[in-house]
Amino acid sequence: MKPKLLPLAIASAMPFISAGVQADDTAITIGQVHISGQRLAGPLLSNRVLTSVDILGADKVEDKNVANSWELVGQLPGVQLTETRMGAESGKATFRAFNGEGYINGIKVLIDGVPSNVNSGNQRFIDMIFPLEVDYIEVVRGTNDPRYGLHNIGGNINFATRQGGNYVDSRFTYGSFDTREAQVAIGHESDGLAQNYMLARQVSSGPRDHSDSDKYSLGAKWFLTSPGKDVKAGLVVRAYKHDADEPGFLTAGQMAEDRHQSPAKNANDTSEREMRHASAHLDWQLTPDAFLSSKLYYNSYADDRRVTFTSNPAGTAPRQRRLWDEDQYGFLGTLTWRANDTLVIDGGVNAEHQDNRYRRQRYTFAVPTDFGTPAQIQNNDVYTLDNFGAYVQAIIKPFDSLKIVPGFRTDKFSGTSKVRTLGVQSDLQDYGWIEQPKLSMVYNPAANVSLYGNWGRTFQVLTGSGGPAYLVANQATFAPSINTGKELGVKFKPLPGSDMRLAVWRQDATGEVANMPATGTTVGLGETRRQGVDIQISARATDTLDFWLSHSLQKAEVVSAFTADGVSLAGKEVFSTPRHISNAGAEYRPSDKWRVGLQGRAQGDYFIDSPNARGKFGGFVLFDASVRYALSRRVSVDVQIKNLADRRYAYAWYDNFFWPAADAQPMFSPGPGRAAYISLTLKM
Repeated sequence: MKPKLLPLAIASAMPFISAGVQADDTAITIGQVHISGQRLAGPLLSNRVLTSVDILGADKVEDKNVANSWELVGQLPGVQLTETRMGAESGKATFRAFNGEGYINGIKVLIDGVPSNVNSGNQRFIDMIFPLEVDYIEVVRGTNDPRYGLHNIGGNINFATRQGGNYVDSRFTYGSFDTREAQVAIGHESDGLAQNYMLARQVSSGPRDHSDSDKYSLGAKWFLTSPGKDVKAGLVVRAYKHDADEPGFLTAGQMAEDRHQSPAKNANDTSEREMRHASAHLDWQLTPDAFLSSKLYYNSYADDRRVTFTSNPAGTAPRQRRLWDEDQYGFLGTLTWRANDTLVIDGGVNAEHQDNRYRRQRYTFAVPTDFGTPAQIQNNDVYTLDNFGAYVQAIIKPFDSLKIVPGFRTDKFSGTSKVRTLGVQSDLQDYGWIEQPKLSMVYNPAANVSLYGNWGRTFQVLTGSGGPAYLVANQATFAPSINTGKELGVKFKPLPGSDMRLAVWRQDATGEVANMPATGTTVGLGETRRQGVDIQISARATDTLDFWLSHSLQKAEVVSAFTADGVSLAGKEVFSTPRHISNAGAEYRPSDKWRVGLQGRAQGDYFIDSPNARGKFGGFVLFDASVRYALSRRVSVDVQIKNLADRRYAYAWYDNFFWPAADAQPMFSPGPGRAAYISLTLKM
């Protein structure tokens, strides 16, 4: 796309080249990243190794009022937010033209470096984190990161939470939809022992009828550093619970009539979700040149969802109760060796075992649905998934202005599934060893300009508890879908305190599959191509004014595939993928006491079905505003207004599974209108 853009950008950067501004890496940071606690010197930082990295600092996170923490990532460039807003099943953040429908989960999520996707790849563990706990959020785009395999198709998001420090921070909020939220974060560090605690609860009536929500999260960290600071060991635990009503999706006619309504059929729809996490961490500076890091973790996810998709009385499919129970046990270990000034070698292994269960029950027609006695037990599946992976990469600097990073990763999967309703046990598809070579390069023609390129391969494997992920009777075998990505970019600093970056990228996939484990639906998309252009600017215009803006052009299309009835999908766009995503923001600080902010985000319409025959929906332009006043050095009050212009927008999807074909139609989840919140923040 637009192949001439990159040379033009390089040419435009040349007048700004100077020796006085240093461009150490190709990352762009929005806000301030605070280094809390004592960190050992050994681990490699992503922004020093990888090429397309964005970092969102704590000051752009801690004071945001969001219903769900995945919304925080929407401040970063090129990020699409899919806002389903159905109780605990609230939505997700994606980028690089991967959508958030739940069919193609292409983004790896980590919390403090620990894998945090559920089996399907969905991002539900993010809900355990509240804004006041976040140290920074890091987004790595593209296919050149060898550290992670499963779900790391288009890149990854890492939520880094606070570690160490001495503080008692609290924030209390009241606002629209009778929203009440309390967050308390405590840090204490002395004599090598760092303790961090987090307590948060949010209660809301929601922007629609029958959308009450009540959730809480508890977290604790204990880290001990040796007197010589060469060893640090720690334990992290978290618990989360969320009870919520589901308002249900609306037809276009229902939304035009009353976008706040909840149809009578959904009156008994609810979500109940519980999650747990525990991890042990060990960092060890073995020698001045060798550093070992390891993490042992446990994730638990239990979900009970009662949902009604349509009021059509035919069949039992539209009225379901879905119960998920997933347990993950994993290990990650990395070793970094700094051989000399020109060579660093970094490698690691990971292993994860999942014990999962999925039950799906169907119910007879009633308005509202009676979730008492099921009419049919469709799923009662017990399944395991085992993943072993290993990687190695080298950071080679033959001279100061050139950095070359070759890498290689390989992954292996196995597992079994028992479908109790059929009494059948089957094995996972045999993908063999999935090999993923990588290569990145950064060249600095001057101190304030970085030219970079990367190439790499990632993969997609099928998920869920039955076929085709597992080889049930007469099941066809599947090879992994291999994504080959490439990117060229330039980052430069026209002035101190400013960063500009332009990237052109493409990602081609073989045998891509749109896979929805909750419904047992698998649609082959065949060969696909994603490509785009990312433009980003972050600058401190004056001592009192910061601004940032980005614009991402993207397209995801099918290269070669056919529908079930033999119609070619070649040239059709992958559903639920907007063609552009934009972000802009400014923060003005007229004095030490006042801070005023304005943010905007926009995305284009998208097709809602694979043949691109049902129209385009989902575009919006939204603005949020905030004013903060410091009553004292430790106490501040702020007012935030979201959707300032009260724009009407909605998430849209195509209901082609539960209606008779003649009645298939788009379904909508309306977004919230204008909302206001007032918060009191105390920092002790």
